[in-house]
Amino acid sequence: MARHVKKGDTVMVTAGNDSGKVGEVLRVIPDENRVVVQGVNIRTRHMKPTQQNPQGGLLRKEMPIHISNVSPAVGRPAARGRGAPQAGRAQGPRGGPAAVGEAIPLFYCLPGGGGAAVPGPVRDEG
Repeated sequence: MARHVKKGDTVMVTAGNDSGKVGEVLRVIPDENRVVVQGVNIRTRHMKPTQQNPQGGLLRKEMPIHISNVSPAVGRPAARGRGAPQAGRAQGPRGGPAAVGEAIPLFYCLPGGGGAAVPGPVRDEG
């Protein structure tokens, strides 16, 4: 699954018990497609007293949630590095010029253009 967030991003939880909460990504676990978000999916573990922790007690810890349940937070940049669009240039998903850095004619960016056909000369209908 594509990872649309990385460590340090501010995200909003879109599904689950903590839906609507906003927090920072503390860790990404790519093998399991999970992320740990600060203040989200907190679980309590009852710790038995040990020599390192003679008091014991309750340990509260953020647990991972599936990466599909988070999205970049509203009001913040969805993709890092996105600047103001340049006139006459198409932008790729990360805000840079599309493909290999070449300028794409504005025709291909307009609705119905779709890059299917190159605009040609105007034909007379008579």
